Amino acid sequence: MVLPVLVHGPSMVPTLRHGDAVLVWERARIRPGDVVVGEFRSRPGLLVIKRAVRAQDGGWWLEGDNPLVTDDSRAYGVADVRGRVTFRYWPKPAFLRR
Repeated sequence: MVLPVLVHGPSMVPTLRHGDAVLVWERARIRPGDVVVGEFRSRPGLLVIKRAVRAQDGGWWLEGDNPLVTDDSRAYGVADVRGRVTFRYWPKPAFLRR
């Protein structure tokens, strides 16, 4: 299933910006370097968009692309991934790359 998701916050700049609209493929195979939607085990219910760095403890270590923002696995630990961000459809349509 493909889901539309809106980006909130600056943690993925320059790859994604606040207000970007993306499509998430729920059944995608996740590999290191993919941009994903995940949920930190220490913060259930909060979905985030981050980059998958490595598989760890049955989940994924996620980090944002913006080095000035550390609201990622460095602060919250391992996350469970819900899907891979495949396409930004607004404001500048583009496929996402690793």
